[in-house]
Amino acid sequence: MALTTSLTDLAIILVEPSQMQAHLVSRMLEHQGVRKIITVDTASAALSALKAESGNVIVISSLYLPDLAGTELVAAMRENRDFETVPFILVSSETRPQVLEPVRQSGACSIVAKPFNEQQLSRALYAAADYLNPPEDLDVAEIENLRVLVVDDSLASRRHLRRLLSELGIERITEAVNGKEAVALLEQAMVDLVITDYNMPEMDGRELTEYIRTQAVERAGVSAICDKPFEAGSIRRLISEALTR
Repeated sequence: MALTTSLTDLAIILVEPSQMQAHLVSRMLEHQGVRKIITVDTASAALSALKAESGNVIVISSLYLPDLAGTELVAAMRENRDFETVPFILVSSETRPQVLEPVRQSGACSIVAKPFNEQQLSRALYAAADYLNPPEDLDVAEIENLRVLVVDDSLASRRHLRRLLSELGIERITEAVNGKEAVALLEQAMVDLVITDYNMPEMDGRELTEYIRTQAVERAGVSAICDKPFEAGSIRRLISEALTR
């Protein structure tokens, strides 16, 4: 789906304490057509910049900041009703899952690993911009009847997914906190789309996916599976495919 939100219409808040890195990323963003780049070096400055912006904005942040970690910045954004839907991109050389997991669970659009090139940043940028695009190619009458099961042990992640689905016009959303609870729900009700986290207690996303593919597809009526992390465009594509079925 083509972007209805142009990159030239975006404001990027770049949170980067390194002047050299900030200059490098800014130059890449300018090459992509971004005209408004607000560079700050702390999480508190980023939150202040968010308060001052009224248009479409995306936050690109480093992980290690002088006052808060990038994980804490995105958590603060998700707890604020004014900022909870703002797309967030993390830029970091960190690879430890236990460090990056809070960012994934918060509904971050992308995690760009350092070192990166302009193409990798561009992909993350377009994925983030896609969250700001109003859906144009979905049948409103049919999508209201789409049944979606969201499986995630993170309340913040479930809230993020519910917001995204609600913006698409989906109202019939059921939530489960792990795979075991999802299986119980699938045995009782029909669903069209399952969106599941991977790392969960009781039964993880891999086990749930195997169960759905081997046992629940015909009985529960599941027609699509989407594993995290995901992009808004991927969700819309799977929903479109579910509707055509």
